[in-house]
Amino acid sequence: MLIGYARVSTNDQTHDLQLDALNAAGCGRVFSDTASGAKADRPGLAEALAFAREGDVIVVWKLDRLGRSTRHLIDTLETLRERSIGFRSIKEGFDTTTPMGRLLYTMTAALAEFERDLIRERTMAGLDAARARGRTGGRKHKLTREDVDNASRALRLNLVSPTKLAETLGISTSTLYRYVSPSGEVRQMPR
Repeated sequence: MLIGYARVSTNDQTHDLQLDALNAAGCGRVFSDTASGAKADRPGLAEALAFAREGDVIVVWKLDRLGRSTRHLIDTLETLRERSIGFRSIKEGFDTTTPMGRLLYTMTAALAEFERDLIRERTMAGLDAARARGRTGGRKHKLTREDVDNASRALRLNLVSPTKLAETLGISTSTLYRYVSPSGEVRQMPR
């Protein structure tokens, strides 16, 4: 069965052009959404994917109607492939039910994986370079080493209550306890 999916970005737009093309392509059932391409929540797409069975073909007017991004498009196509559901894009002539369409899909997926690997490699190289210069990522610690030492001493000697100490340091009691136990034992030292 051919299952159509149409999406427009705003309420000012209509599905008419897409619906006409999907009906002309022979879609027995059509699902639609009115949502920005960037939005992950698309109930019509979710319904279409849930409705589709092995051997069915999801049909869209253009590729950009299905995926929010290249990555999302490839993930969706991979999900369809795993479920033995075909995919066809009318405008681009992309059809995973044909040998040429499967070849194009495989090449596109390989390029996307290659791109992900390059991004991961560059990210790791950048982090290594930053570490070599003494920089570490992550959020700055709320307390300094000196603050932790003083808090530990104050709690061990019962000089002040944990609540008052946290207030003085400008942090919550739970943050204080992340660094120092109620008995004054140091749990975590800032870098």
